[in-house]
Formats: sequence, C-alpha cells, structure tokens
Amino acid sequence: MDKSAARAHIKLLSSRGRELLGVEHAILGGAMTWVSERNLVAAISNAGGFGVIACGSMTTELLRSEIRATKSLTSKPFGVNLIVMHPDLLDLIEVCGEEEVGCIVLAGGIPPRSAMRRVKELGASLIGFAPALGIARKLVRDGVDGLIIEGTEAGGHIGPVSTSVLAQEILPNISEVPVFVAGGIGRGEAILSYLEMGAAGCQLGIRFVCAAESIAHPKFKEAFVKGAARDAMPSVQVDPRFPVIPVRALQNEAQKRFVETQHSVIARWRSGELDQKAAQLEIEHFWAGALRRAVVDGDVEGGSMMAGQSVGMISEVQPTSVIISELLEQAEDALVRR
Repeated sequence: MDKSAARAHIKLLSSRGRELLGVEHAILGGAMTWVSERNLVAAISNAGGFGVIACGSMTTELLRSEIRATKSLTSKPFGVNLIVMHPDLLDLIEVCGEEEVGCIVLAGGIPPRSAMRRVKELGASLIGFAPALGIARKLVRDGVDGLIIEGTEAGGHIGPVSTSVLAQEILPNISEVPVFVAGGIGRGEAILSYLEMGAAGCQLGIRFVCAAESIAHPKFKEAFVKGAARDAMPSVQVDPRFPVIPVRALQNEAQKRFVETQHSVIARWRSGELDQKAAQLEIEHFWAGALRRAVVDGDVEGGSMMAGQSVGMISEVQPTSVIISELLEQAEDALVRR
C-alpha cells in the first residue's frame, strides 16, 4: 500500500466521524478548561480537525462571547462542551442554539433527558460520554448522535477503566452512532488501531496543550514537554469517608500538600473541631482556582497540572496544523509498513 492508498483508507475508516462533525479529519480536541478557548479551538478546526470550546463554569454571556470570538477566527465547524452539573445547563444550551453551534458535547455525567431533548430541538448534533457499555446503550436510546469513550489514561477527572478495555467493551457492540475514542492517545498509530477496531475517530487533549496557538503559560507547556507518562498520576484519597474524585495530573508540590491537607482536616474532624460536611468542603476547596493558577499564571508547583499519560509523547511546542499532520502521517506510515 502506498501513501495515497493509506490516506484514502484512513478517510474511509473515519468517514462516519468526519460526516457527523463536518470535518476533513476525525480528530477532536479534548475540552480542557482554560486551554480549549477561542485560539486553540479555531486552530484545530482550521487544521481540519474539530475544535471544542470548554465551557466549564462559564456564565451564559461568557460562553456567548467565546463562541462569537471563535467564529471570528474560523469558518470551520467547532463544538461546545457543556458540563451537565452546571446549574445553568439549559440556559447554556439556549445560548449554543442562538449562536448556531452545530455540535454540543454533554460531559461530566449522564445528561438529563430534558437537556438532550432541547439540544435535538435546536437542530444541533449531540455527543455524550459513555464510561460503560450499559450507559452507551442508554445514551443511544435517548437520542445521542455520537459517543466518546475515554479511558483512565486521560488527564483531569478520570474513571477506573483503561481506554483499550473500554474500546473492546463498547466498539463491537455499538453501531448505531459513531464512537470516538479518547484517553492516552498521542500518536497516529494508536488512532489507526482504534479506527480499525471500529471507532469513527479519536479525541486528543494533551497533544494540543503544547500547540503554538494554545494560550497555556510557557512554564505550563515546558512542564508538559519535560513530563513522562509515569509523572501523570491520579490524586490520592486518604479516607473513603471523605471521597476525592480522581484527577490525573503531573506530580508537584500541590499534589503533596493535598495529601497532607486531607490528613490534617480528617484529624480535626476526629477531634470534633469540624463536622463531616465542613471537613469534606475544606478538602474539596483545596483545589479551587488551582487549574487557572497553573495554566494561566504559570504556577507549576502550586497549581493543578492536569495531564494524561500521553504527556510523555510531547517533545516540543508545535503549530496545531503540524501536530495534526504528524498524527496523520504516523497513521499512514503504519499502513504503508504493512
């Protein structure tokens, strides 16, 4: 197989994903708070992929402003990722509808049917996250147009199951809608392997953190370039009575202090100084603003360095178009070598 045939084969394998997203390459940018904003989102879309705005905790007017700013930088399709626990979820969906966003990703839990129904009424494509086959089937029944399955190798808030196991569990059993694979993907060979397993495309986040167009602080990018896979570890929970949602991040002083803080707060609870609710809130409050401190301010020791295990595959800061071209070339070369 020569390069042109390999390219055509990859296009064929990813045709459902490309058609749903309306893009040249079925590569989605993972929605990373403070990172996946207008500049990076537009750069991914302009390079033929599918950029996704991370709404996070934005207000409706901030989201509207970000959508309009992104449109000023690209005429290509892009989407918006909304967290289902956001108190203004339905209002944010309305903003997406008013601004004619073509694709909405509902993340962070099982989306309420009212939200799903409204997305469909507005004419947007709807993508949901499926951490297990049963949930994937439920989301398909409820009307999603596509699914993302994301393994524990990913950065940020993670589940317990690896990407490869989720792919084997879900891809052979879900054919009604396109399924995109995410978590720990840093090279084109991995993209090819999941396409051949039945995926419609892949979502990558960490590779784009060090894109030239990413507004992440230079110190944040430098830490990612230097980081290895084994540096990206989940946060530690000290006591099951005080649950901590696992977050995968580069190890730094803040991670160490978080463990110390848990021990200190739990000791105060045991002594009667705090009730359980107050202790839980104090533990959760530790990370308030920590991601912004790292990404925007460059506080790489005191902030949260959310990163997936594919961080070890980043060797330099590159333009987004070069990253996507490199991924595609790696996939094509893998086919040619066969």
